[in-house]
Amino acid sequence: MSKSIYGSFARPLFHNLGLKLVSLALAVGLWLAVTRQPTAEVAVEVPIAFENMPGNLEISSVDIPKAQIRLRGSERAIQRLQNSQVSVDLWLDVTKPGERTFDLTARQVHQPHELQVVQVIPSEVRLAFDVRATRQVPIQPRLVGTSAPGYEIGQIIVEPSEVLIVGPEKHVEAVESATTDPVDISGANHRIALVRHAYVADPLVQVNNLDPVRITITIEKTATKNGG
Repeated sequence: MSKSIYGSFARPLFHNLGLKLVSLALAVGLWLAVTRQPTAEVAVEVPIAFENMPGNLEISSVDIPKAQIRLRGSERAIQRLQNSQVSVDLWLDVTKPGERTFDLTARQVHQPHELQVVQVIPSEVRLAFDVRATRQVPIQPRLVGTSAPGYEIGQIIVEPSEVLIVGPEKHVEAVESATTDPVDISGANHRIALVRHAYVADPLVQVNNLDPVRITITIEKTATKNGG
């Protein structure tokens, strides 16, 4: 090899040689510091995010488990970890009602890059799906207590009288009516007018209209019977 060719290779290699050696020493020192740190493990419980949910279906499983993620890394990284930095995404390739089992693996976990996923618990999730349905149901005020002695409930007016509910078809069909927050009529001897929110006891069924319900209750004197 000629001197000119050798020089063309050597000059870039030895240019700022001292600085390059210092950088290499710092990199090696940093690597050794990281590798010598004691490792630790932690278990983080996070909700499962459902991706690609079909627009015409609803999850009809009452109990949806959370995922426990076991992570391993340096003690420093474990101590800095926050639950919000960990998430699990489950891709739902579902097109029709029924039950499906999905795998939960480390590939579906998002976590800080310096931490390693050791285990995902549970490793499988079984979910039930049903067609999304809507229906109008009547609103029944929930009355508590009793009116004053000598008085009774007369007319009850509820506006609106019905509300639209949304949810899995079988659950929606099982709902007979929506109810309101309690209306206390204890000791009442006059007309009562107030607003309350309507709700459905089934957690999988939602009330579509969240506007308050206006309730008017007429309290009347008890009719007396004439003796014979």
